Amino acid sequence: MSVPEDEERLLPLAQRWPRASKFLLSGCAATVAELATFPLDLTKTRLQMQGEAALARLGDGARESAPYRGMVRTALGIVQEEGFLKLWQGVTPAIYRHVVYSGGRMVTYEHLREVVFGKSEDKHYPLWKSVIGGMMAGVVGQFLANPTDLVKVQMQMEGKRKLEGKPLRFRGVHHAFAKILSEGGIRGLWAGWVPNIQRAALVNMGDLTTYDTVKHYLVLNTPLEDNITTHGLSSLCSGLVASILGTPADVIKSRIMNQPRDKQGRVYENILC
Repeated sequence: MSVPEDEERLLPLAQRWPRASKFLLSGCAATVAELATFPLDLTKTRLQMQGEAALARLGDGARESAPYRGMVRTALGIVQEEGFLKLWQGVTPAIYRHVVYSGGRMVTYEHLREVVFGKSEDKHYPLWKSVIGGMMAGVVGQFLANPTDLVKVQMQMEGKRKLEGKPLRFRGVHHAFAKILSEGGIRGLWAGWVPNIQRAALVNMGDLTTYDTVKHYLVLNTPLEDNITTHGLSSLCSGLVASILGTPADVIKSRIMNQPRDKQGRVYENILC
């Protein structure tokens, strides 16, 4: 039954535009989370670039530079060599990425759950539908956010390029978008999109299946009840499994995104070689 126009105007914004509200709320939550965890993301990207075949082409300076050893020493090395604030280098495109990815994934998942799959007769949403819906939503959200992810990865490596005596590629976020667009066109903004969406699908699959499985196991086989402790333990386990599943594709994605776009400097042609 439709709501009269006068009454609809009196409804809260969240009820008048539920999907738009969820998009905005997801974006805000993602922004806060990104600011808090971005140094870990930067450290991860630097570690992923180590051992890259392209380092053999960088000359003696690259061979003499001491490699990073583990997460903590990598972070400390960035602080000592580049400065504390460089732990947040590339955070602006990362925020853009999380707003687009989280919002797009949430809206897509809600649409799939309510319109495409639907709940069963007992109002229960089966696990297999959650997994498929989550994977599809992750793929859509990640594909939309690929340009921001590309800029984020390349800006995260700018500090390393400076230490190696290489010229910086970008003056800022908007210059990065403009330069990539001018050099590679629209397709250039979606470099590395295949391993990127593979990572998103694997992460969402591992996240959703592990969370529900662990939560049900804890409730049925331990004294724990369905409370914040159970949800916290389930989230820790799901995050661990999702990271393990998604890391190989994440490494491939980061290396493809960071390589030069011209044929002379290109190291990887596709996700296999």
